Amino acid sequence: MHTLTVRDNLEFSAALRLPMTMTREEKRRRINKALELLCLDKESNVKPRSKELRKRTSIAMELVTEHPILFLDDPTTGLDWSTATDVISVLRRISMRGRTIIFSISQTQFSNFIFFDSLTLVGSGKVIYHGPAWDASQYFKFADLHSAVFFMNIIDGGFLTLLDIEEDGHDANKHNKLSERQHQLTEKLANKYVQSSIYSKMRTELDPLLGEQKAGRSSALEEITCATPFWHQLWWIICRSFTNFKVFPRITVIWAFITVILAVSLGVAFRVLRNDCIEVQTRAGLLFLLTVFQCLTNVTAGEVLVIDRDRFPHEHTSGYYRVSSYFLGKLLGELVPRRLLPSIIFTVIVFIIAGVNTDVKGFFTMLFTIMMLTSSASSLPLSIGAGQIAKDVPIVIVTIYFVFMLFISGLYSINVIQDFSWIQYFSIPHYGFTALLHNEFLGQNFCPENKTAEISRCQNFVICSGEEFLIIQGIDLSSWGFWGNHVALACMTIILLSITYVELLAFSKRRCFFKSVFHFL
Repeated sequence: MHTLTVRDNLEFSAALRLPMTMTREEKRRRINKALELLCLDKESNVKPRSKELRKRTSIAMELVTEHPILFLDDPTTGLDWSTATDVISVLRRISMRGRTIIFSISQTQFSNFIFFDSLTLVGSGKVIYHGPAWDASQYFKFADLHSAVFFMNIIDGGFLTLLDIEEDGHDANKHNKLSERQHQLTEKLANKYVQSSIYSKMRTELDPLLGEQKAGRSSALEEITCATPFWHQLWWIICRSFTNFKVFPRITVIWAFITVILAVSLGVAFRVLRNDCIEVQTRAGLLFLLTVFQCLTNVTAGEVLVIDRDRFPHEHTSGYYRVSSYFLGKLLGELVPRRLLPSIIFTVIVFIIAGVNTDVKGFFTMLFTIMMLTSSASSLPLSIGAGQIAKDVPIVIVTIYFVFMLFISGLYSINVIQDFSWIQYFSIPHYGFTALLHNEFLGQNFCPENKTAEISRCQNFVICSGEEFLIIQGIDLSSWGFWGNHVALACMTIILLSITYVELLAFSKRRCFFKSVFHFL
């Protein structure tokens, strides 16, 4: 994670992948050893922004476990020649200390190739050579001159330059000829390798091992084991989320400033526009705007999981944590500070300025309703965005849903589309708005005796009691008329979060399946 320092990333790996019985001193010793081995001592407190530093940090995170074998996928991709040489030198230094380093690489300079011990060369999905790296040049040299040139060009990073095809001005034909010549050459080399003595020797050693492996393997899928318990994983995931949250103080301050400005503006506008003749309608409008804010500010909640679409499957299959601890940790560490707290602060500021007609119990009940509404509104984009590659698609879908449901709720509240009342059962904004209306208007009197003269001069019909307004809206005045909305919001939240969890579980199983099949093959 590039928003954390190099040491923070290594501490996260050590805390979750090393057993709880290991002392802090031993974990710290392993972290310092990995930092020293990869020459990260002076950069331990730096955030890994560059590609080279991120790759070295990733390698160090694996080294703290001190496994005898280290797998790397293209560790030099995107690096310049000098940086790639440094990475290969580090890997060589690690291998000289007793580790087996296995990695894939698309191309390499000869200065890096000299560090390789064993080489497997693959072309068009077929093995062309497998054996000691230094014997490869002799093998291709004895094959024929063209094969030797082919091998040296592969090592130097140029593949198509050796295919001498005359330019005829037709790029499409040239590309087809290049592909055909490449396929013919790799087929020829693959067949020669199968007929060679080094292949026979390799099969003699490999076949007994494969027989033992297949006999002892019950399934291609291997169980993922974790070294730490659930609550330990949950704590570290929450801590990493909060640390990541503090990394962006400027964004946090800007978002808090915007929230406060909007809350103050809405509260002042309501204060200025208050009128005894339309007090009820104005306050209902305020609650509707509050519902709009809670819904529309949560359309991007799904990005919490989308941004981890690459990191999560890797860390999960590597034994960092279970899916359950990751899921709950993300909810507590990301949604609480980013979604619930801003919603509560916004509501408190609005009603302090606008004035609250309810008692203390009613005020905290309103805050509880806001929390339930925010939780439900956040759960929807999470359920759509979990496991998705593109984060824009869930945002568009959720935005359309909220805008449509808010529009329907607004029309329904003014008795315009009563024939489509069935839509309300699928509307998160409807349940939240209805609960806010019930809590705010029940037991309220908007025509006190000291305002009789002002109200008598009103030209339109004045609603004097909150119950009268709720009956007009078709809202049940009983306790169930209030708590039923919370039950509906809670059920929708549980269902949506369950869908999110199942999608994460399926996503991790799918990635684990392909990984296991790859290793099995």
